[in-house]
Amino acid sequence: MSEIIGTVQGHRDGHGFVQADDGDTSVFLPPQEMRSVMHRDRVKVRVVRFDRRGRPEGLVLEIIERRKTPIIGRLLQEGGAWLVAPEDRRFGQDILIAPKATGNAEPGQVVAVELTEPPSLLAKPVGRVVEVLGGIDDPGMEIEIAVRKYEVPHRFSDAALAQAAKLPEKVRAADKKGRIDITDVPLVTIDGEDARDFDDAVYCEPATIGRSKAPNAWRLVVAIADVSHYVKPGEPLDLDAYERATSVYFPRRVIPMLPEKLSNGLCSLNPEVERLSMVCDMLVSCDGEVHAYQFFPAVIRSHARLTYTEVATILGNTRGPEALRRPDLVPHLLHLHEVYRALLKSRSGRGAVDFDTTETQIVCDENGRIAKIVPRVRTEAHRLIEECMLAANVCSADFITRAKHPSLFRVHEGPTPEKRQLLKNYLKALGLGLSLGEEPQPGDYQAIAQAVKDRPDATQIHTMLLRSMQQAIYTPTNSGHFGLAYEAYTHFTSPIRRYPDLLVHRVIKALLGRGRYDLKLPPVQHSVGNVKRRPGGQRGVPAKGLPAAPSKAVSRLKLPPAEAAAWETVGIHCSANERRADEASRDVEAWLKCMFMRERLGEEYGGTVSAVTNFGLFVQLDGLYVEGLIHITELGGEYYRFDEARQELRGERSGARYAVGTRVRVQVSRVDLDTRKIDFRLVREAGEEKSTSGAGKRRARVPDKDWVEPGGAQDALADVRQADHEVRRASKAARTGKGRTRVSVAATVTGKGGSAKRSKSKR
Repeated sequence: MSEIIGTVQGHRDGHGFVQADDGDTSVFLPPQEMRSVMHRDRVKVRVVRFDRRGRPEGLVLEIIERRKTPIIGRLLQEGGAWLVAPEDRRFGQDILIAPKATGNAEPGQVVAVELTEPPSLLAKPVGRVVEVLGGIDDPGMEIEIAVRKYEVPHRFSDAALAQAAKLPEKVRAADKKGRIDITDVPLVTIDGEDARDFDDAVYCEPATIGRSKAPNAWRLVVAIADVSHYVKPGEPLDLDAYERATSVYFPRRVIPMLPEKLSNGLCSLNPEVERLSMVCDMLVSCDGEVHAYQFFPAVIRSHARLTYTEVATILGNTRGPEALRRPDLVPHLLHLHEVYRALLKSRSGRGAVDFDTTETQIVCDENGRIAKIVPRVRTEAHRLIEECMLAANVCSADFITRAKHPSLFRVHEGPTPEKRQLLKNYLKALGLGLSLGEEPQPGDYQAIAQAVKDRPDATQIHTMLLRSMQQAIYTPTNSGHFGLAYEAYTHFTSPIRRYPDLLVHRVIKALLGRGRYDLKLPPVQHSVGNVKRRPGGQRGVPAKGLPAAPSKAVSRLKLPPAEAAAWETVGIHCSANERRADEASRDVEAWLKCMFMRERLGEEYGGTVSAVTNFGLFVQLDGLYVEGLIHITELGGEYYRFDEARQELRGERSGARYAVGTRVRVQVSRVDLDTRKIDFRLVREAGEEKSTSGAGKRRARVPDKDWVEPGGAQDALADVRQADHEVRRASKAARTGKGRTRVSVAATVTGKGGSAKRSKSKR
């Protein structure tokens, strides 16, 4: 059998997997093998067998490297022994703590633990407390846990802070050398009310194309903070920025990619102060096509710091109080709106995907707890800035592509064959008369979205369209952007908070100077694990940040092997860290929502089924925008089959159907803060019968709401399985007995407030 080296990925149920360094192979580790290893250890395994589905199962031969980063968990005292229960359930086992190694922490507090003895087949791991974070209910504790749980670098190195301290407070005369002074151009920043770092400023005026005497186009100027002037390759600030790769946004707190002196000060395009920038100056036709563009380094001065709400109000009423406060800027904002409408026309012509989805915003109180969750309203101002940034990003991709210079592209590929087929089956099951071809185009998606926009289940159909697409990644292999319908696309507009944007700035600067940017791969202190191979040549994260083998597309640029591999690795690193930031943010939001719902146990709410799985229904509550699970055992005393095509659960006996978009009423039955899970139970009035999937469907009796105790879903499922076993045994006895005997067996699952029966008979 083959031997594989890779990284252990634990599972909360006790088993695990070894993800091979090539990103292609995953080897299953049974619970027995996981006793001697821990999540994120690097090991060598031998494949010893294959299961019925052909998946390899491994035996650990050697532990190559133990993880060294501290483990976060809660300190507990049980039976006189001290232990830490890891916050990340993928570690699978508690850590024993010697009485003198608790670091003066109190039971129940959240601590960071360093292992002193690794686990073995016969013994649990032993560790010592190296940091006491505080009580589980302390304000901001969820963020402190998340940054350590996901190993998000949250402290800048001393060298980076020292370098930042030496930077000037304002733009110096020497910094302006070789730059175009456009401080007289009334550029403005438009951001959210709570924004503190301003990457971009915009300006627009009428222009002409050709010999026309009347304006028939617009000059659109997008100025982006020139972070590359201050953050040089290989310097401490650059090393810290690369390690983070992105800023991480939490409710009420940001873990920035750059120190505050740069992110909120020297690089931020604050109003009425001079700032260095990279400018994309575009000439946009009335059809929204970029007729010409140029890049140049400049000195700018933002003439105003505007908010989305303020701009939307001005555009809605040019004679209102907001407009009267800024009369000099109103004409320029109207020009921005005009070029936005032209760009929007071009977007529609390309067939770019544009779904109406509801994004939410968490509003916290003074203690950092959720006060309310509100839908985030996208105004014309949001869309205006979005289109301006898209235009600048496309120009940067075109500029780099024409120069045949390696860089990082933002690639979003079309659906995989599996996801495409699942979506086709779903649309067919709905009877929409709409379908996708073998090679779907963005316009096909947009056509479906437009065709169903007036249906009551439009949101659910849009969600299924989104789920069928792949995630966007950073890669030097340009495969285009499916969702935006661009042949080439980069990220150029946010170098304060994204490392790929900083790299694109460096490439453009090098090309403007008629040179080349020689990428040197910085070392990383924190690995974020493996990323599986993606279409277009994307490979798995190599161990220890070593260069991956270059893809064929990158090789065609005829780069030296080390440079080609470096670009591949940087793309993988930035993509993986983007995923890490998203996971950490979701974890904090889930923690806050659990705390929010913990005070609402037993309360009833209306909701909509947002997702259907083979183990239950996910329901989003009306008004609260919180999602929880109705386990399949809470749906009634019968079998429910999962119809993947229709995305629904259907009862075998009653025909009751629960699909995406079904309206239900639920009770909050259980909140588990440790696993970030919220459980619901289905609620119906006594004796009430309702169809669960619309008019004309078969009616089904819904069992009493107290059928299963909170947390008793697994026990109930086990009872059902035991009943099935008894049915089969009785049926077998009937078949082997004398004569033709009808056997009827009734199995009862009893809960706190009642019971549910399921019967099965056989001749």
